[in-house]
Amino acid sequence: MIEIEIRLRDSAWSTALPDAAAVARRAAAAALEAAPALPEDVELAVVLADDSFVRSLNRDWRGQDRATDVLSFPMHERPGDAPRQADAPLMLGDVVLARETVQRDSASAGVGLAQQLSHLVVHGVLHLLGHDHDEPDAERRMRALESRTLLGLGLCDPYATL
Repeated sequence: MIEIEIRLRDSAWSTALPDAAAVARRAAAAALEAAPALPEDVELAVVLADDSFVRSLNRDWRGQDRATDVLSFPMHERPGDAPRQADAPLMLGDVVLARETVQRDSASAGVGLAQQLSHLVVHGVLHLLGHDHDEPDAERRMRALESRTLLGLGLCDPYATL
C-alpha cells in the first residue's frame, strides 16, 4: 500500500489552490510509479508550508538562509536498498513546499499553480527515490523522469522549451 500523507502547514494553500492536497497526492503517486524497484508498502509526506518555514529548514539543513520552492528530506540514499522491518512500510521521507515561492514561480513561468505544484512534488519525490541533478547526466535522467511523469498526468512538460 502506498501512503501519502499531506500536511497543511500553511492554511493559505487552501485559498491559493483549494484542491492543493489532492493535486499534491496525485503528483506524488505518479512520481512513485517511476520507481519500479520499490516495495509495495511505502510511505512519504508532502508538507504544504510557507516561505518562512522553508527558509528556516533551508538555513538549518543546507546552510542557505533563503526560501526555496521545494526541499526533500530522504530517509535513505537508495530507497530500493533500504532495510525494512517486517509488516512496516518503507518510509521514503518528506517533501516540503513553500507556497509564496511556488506561486511566484508559477506566475513567472506562465503556468497555473496546480501545474507548478505538481511539477515540484514530482521533483521532490524523485529526490526521495534517490534521483539528483548534481551532474549533467543525472540531471538529464531526472528531467526526463519529471517530464514523462507530468505528461502522464496530462500536464505540460516544464522542460520542453529549454
